[in-house]
Amino acid sequence: MSRNYLGEFEELVLLSVAVNSGEAYAAAITGELKERTGREVSLSAVHIALYRLEEKGLVTSQVGGATAVRGGRRKRLFTMTAAGSAALTEIRQIRESYWQLIPRPL
Repeated sequence: MSRNYLGEFEELVLLSVAVNSGEAYAAAITGELKERTGREVSLSAVHIALYRLEEKGLVTSQVGGATAVRGGRRKRLFTMTAAGSAALTEIRQIRESYWQLIPRPL
C-alpha cells in the first residue's frame, strides 16, 4: 500500500465521505457509521479521523453556509480527493485479492 496507511475506522470514514460526495460532515458521518456498522461512534472520533484524512491529502474541506437548524452555525463539508479515491481503490484491490485466496469448500 502507499505511504498513507489507513486504519479500519479511517477507511470507513473515507468511504462515508465518498458516498456523501460533497455533503459529508461529521454529524452525518457519525450517524451513518452507527447505522451501517451497528457500533457506537463518537462525534469526536469522526472529527479526528476527518482531520487526519485531510492532513494525508485524502479529503478536503470547506465551510458551508449557516443554517437556522444549526442556530446559525456553519458545517464543515468534506470531499474526497483524487488521492483518497486512489487509496480506496488500492485498499479494495488488496482486500479482493485476499478474498480470492480463501479456499472454497468442495
